Amino acid sequence: MNEEIVEYSPNDFKSDQEVRWCPGCGDHAVLAAIIRALAELKIPKEKFAFISGIGCSSRFPYYLSTYGFHGIHGRASAIATGVKIANHDLNVWQITGDGDAMAIGGNHFIHAVRRNIDINIILFNNQIYGLTKGQYSPTSFRGAITKTSPFGTVEEPFSVGELVIGAKGKFFARTIDSNVHLSTEVYKQAALHEGTSVVEVLQNCVIFNDGVHKELTDRETRDETTIVLKQGEPMIFGKNGDKGLKLDGLKLKVVKLGNGITEKDILVHDCEENNPGMHTMLANMRYPGYPVALGVIRCVSAPTYDMSVESQIAKIQKISKIKNVADLLKSGSTWEAK
Repeated sequence: MNEEIVEYSPNDFKSDQEVRWCPGCGDHAVLAAIIRALAELKIPKEKFAFISGIGCSSRFPYYLSTYGFHGIHGRASAIATGVKIANHDLNVWQITGDGDAMAIGGNHFIHAVRRNIDINIILFNNQIYGLTKGQYSPTSFRGAITKTSPFGTVEEPFSVGELVIGAKGKFFARTIDSNVHLSTEVYKQAALHEGTSVVEVLQNCVIFNDGVHKELTDRETRDETTIVLKQGEPMIFGKNGDKGLKLDGLKLKVVKLGNGITEKDILVHDCEENNPGMHTMLANMRYPGYPVALGVIRCVSAPTYDMSVESQIAKIQKISKIKNVADLLKSGSTWEAK
């Protein structure tokens, strides 16, 4: 991260462009949380670059007063990778959707994660193709009725967290569009993590998939259906804070405090331990049966691709006889024509 500290307000990161998302779209809340996070990071504005693909979420770079690049469908990971490798000092963010990242862009996405390039991937998951008018997406639940599955989908959806961790991802977090406070903190942690950070945002599409996350956002149910994980704290949730998670053999189990079960029996969250099995189980929890995990689920330290490339180049330059293109052209057997 850049050592220069600059004071900003969220308004400093708003562009002069009219925001053209549908009224009530969850994208508005995501934008609000990200500009708050950018201001609190205290990094010079010229150090930020926002890269997007195609989709409703991919309008994002227009609405920020930072560097931005609106790419083509599914290729945001490739572009963001190139930007970061070319200029390591930039704080690179990739804005993408469940279709853009996990369908046409799936190959680029998993390899960016595998390589651990120091970029922040914000993946909007509304379980639908909104921009192209309501087709089911790679994250639509089995049985979802959409314009392209009028009788219900017959496919198993991707679990974003499981895919990220399976691709050797070192940072995975989840938040909900309507929880701006939690989202702001998650985006800040993602930006400060060295390596590929993937944040899944459970986002509502008011036109084509309205209420898809209703059980997780409704004030009457959200305390029972979600759990906010915090590093070093017991995994406790519930409206009365009387439920928790513990291991039952090799599986997670929801238990109620009392009747011999105390806080000491509850698992303590450790996102920093390289425990992909535990992190995958937490990422895969679904309601009903389990609360959906929010917050930073996995945050493991590891060498980044971009720093490894720079280190390798520097090492080879010290021992190589060829220092530049001119040296290369004159190497080996050469002849001079007269």
